[in-house]
Amino acid sequence: MWERVLDRAGIREPEARRGYTEQLRAVRRFAPAEYLAARLLLPAPLQPDVIALVAFMHETDDRIDRGQRVEREEALWRWRELTAEALAAGGGAQPVLRTLSWTVRRHPVLRGRIDAFLAGAAQEVAWERFGSEAEVGRYIEAYSLSALMLSMCLLAPDGAAAAADFERVCLALMTAMQRIDFLEDLAQDVEEGRVGISEEALARHGLTAGDLRPEAAGTAPVAALVAAQAVTAAVSLGAARSIVGLVAAPYRPFLRAVVQVQEARAAAVRKAGASVVARPCGPSPLRCGGVLLREVVRRGFFVLRGFFVFGERRRPRG
Repeated sequence: MWERVLDRAGIREPEARRGYTEQLRAVRRFAPAEYLAARLLLPAPLQPDVIALVAFMHETDDRIDRGQRVEREEALWRWRELTAEALAAGGGAQPVLRTLSWTVRRHPVLRGRIDAFLAGAAQEVAWERFGSEAEVGRYIEAYSLSALMLSMCLLAPDGAAAAADFERVCLALMTAMQRIDFLEDLAQDVEEGRVGISEEALARHGLTAGDLRPEAAGTAPVAALVAAQAVTAAVSLGAARSIVGLVAAPYRPFLRAVVQVQEARAAAVRKAGASVVARPCGPSPLRCGGVLLREVVRRGFFVLRGFFVFGERRRPRG
């Protein structure tokens, strides 16, 4: 089935086919949920491009997430240089950058999106605390949204006004996703000295970052904080639900699944409550799998049949 996907995407050169297949295997390994969603719900001609972009984002995150801040800054600077060189040359030594360069040739609009993503990554390297809610918003718009738009721009409707409306709704979606991320990962982030909840929001509940300890999992102020943050995420998620109606019909199953998975994540955070300061949380894999299955059924049985005939049922997780 993957060979047919490459055919439908117009990827004929043997080197390019091998490169996209290599990135497919990598994404299947490190991001099984994203892999399944792309393979099951996106139109075949778009799948190799989205796979390449997910692989690039993962590689970027991995490189800038290790070591002290000065080491992360140096890693980002070097990665930006390597990426620019690969895109200028139409290739590069790094397999993920070679595949990315082919994808940019297929979709020139991606060049500006990649530059914006790498510029925004400086915010990811730098952040440890957010003083205000406005700072959280700036981080989301500069980094999180630019990461989302790497692939979402390929789904955007035609026309400047329609595309701008689509990106505004994407911002609402990413705001919900990022705020849920910060809650899901709060225990780990606090341990690493990085807190995704602003000092302004903490102060409303009489808290500081130092109060977000595992032993505070049962306290009323922490429970109230988490509940308030979950409501904030839910408001953004509500504003994002219109995204499905803004795109062409072939993209709607994928976006419905994205929104429904975020709803499952939000529900898991609400259920976990104050315990998020003690341990990570997340939605049931069965619930997320059910979301994908329902959308596959809506698209037609032939999609599911083709997926399993190809034999990639051996590794799906999440």
